[in-house]
Amino acid sequence: MKAAADNILSWLGKQHKSMMDMLEELVRVENPSTDPASQQEAYGILTNYLMPLNMHVFRAPGQQTGGWLMARPFNRQKGQPIQLMVGHIDTVWPVGTLDHMPIQQSNGRWYGPGAFDMKAGLVQIVYALTYIQEHDVHLPALPVILINADEEIGSRESTPAIRRLARLASRCFILEPPLGPEGRLKTARKGIGRFVLHIRGKSAHAGLDPEAGTSAIVELSHQIQALNALNDQARGITVNVGLIEGGVSPNVIAPESKAIIDVRVYRQEDGEYITSKIKGLQASQPGITLTITGGIGRPPLERTPRNQLLWQQAKQAGKKLGIALEQSVAGGGSDGNTTSLYSATLDGMGTTGEGAHAIHEHIRISSLAERTALLILMLQNPLSPENQSP
Repeated sequence: MKAAADNILSWLGKQHKSMMDMLEELVRVENPSTDPASQQEAYGILTNYLMPLNMHVFRAPGQQTGGWLMARPFNRQKGQPIQLMVGHIDTVWPVGTLDHMPIQQSNGRWYGPGAFDMKAGLVQIVYALTYIQEHDVHLPALPVILINADEEIGSRESTPAIRRLARLASRCFILEPPLGPEGRLKTARKGIGRFVLHIRGKSAHAGLDPEAGTSAIVELSHQIQALNALNDQARGITVNVGLIEGGVSPNVIAPESKAIIDVRVYRQEDGEYITSKIKGLQASQPGITLTITGGIGRPPLERTPRNQLLWQQAKQAGKKLGIALEQSVAGGGSDGNTTSLYSATLDGMGTTGEGAHAIHEHIRISSLAERTALLILMLQNPLSPENQSP
């Protein structure tokens, strides 16, 4: 098996230039999540790479986003198990970013907006499938791809498609970037919630008749303290009031105020607990009405037995490639949070680098081939019955 790993790395070494060319082609197409039209050129590039690999490519248009792309081999057998590879084409960078954040190479690093998060992962998918086709590799499950254009804004439109495929999949590989310069795989992620607290009070003239009013801003100050008290470091629960607004004028007792709250949790039960606490907030003053909406949008990706089995398989595959893999927990969410509810999931299978959402975003060039080889080995791994157990 070590010889097989060496052969994969040797082949990928010969593809280095074409892999980097594909990455540059994708990065030069600037496609922020909020610009659906910009996604179509990027999807066109991916389609051009996937179709020669005997893949059927289906593109679903979005109503408010760039939609999603699904690809699977034309040749499939009825009832054949599937394994899912998930990624996203959208970035956080607005069109025009390349003007002040140009593509460049330095000290074994390749810089460019969206390269690390996560267009390098898309290159990995294409070249893993290319290797499999060219070498006529037998896979235990049909490789299916889902690429969306709204991951950076919560995958609102693409999540139903991800759920449907994850329910059918024996295992899921998320091509998000790994953590840190060591390239730690993400075997747990916090769940993410967003709540909106809307407070209604009663307006009055602040100078002539202040007693007639009930300030929604004063109430908001009390509620912020109550929300802050819900933070629990030991349990990994974070509650952050990140945005507030309210009032109409300095000389008016504020009739309305609002807070937007970000919540992160490690466990599903903690998400249910914190949701009940936030939705159970009570007004501290007479004449105040609280309206609370929202919830946990992305459940946590937890270290379930089936997920940990997939991690152990990756660790063994890494050894064959000479990579000492480590696992870690990510504070942010991904589409892996969703797939983990239905199938064995391993996140952070992308290319090592640093600077996601930052001006120094880059990949380590040598990691592109290594992590593609890891993906190839994982796609070849036999399916385990435990992968499909709850």
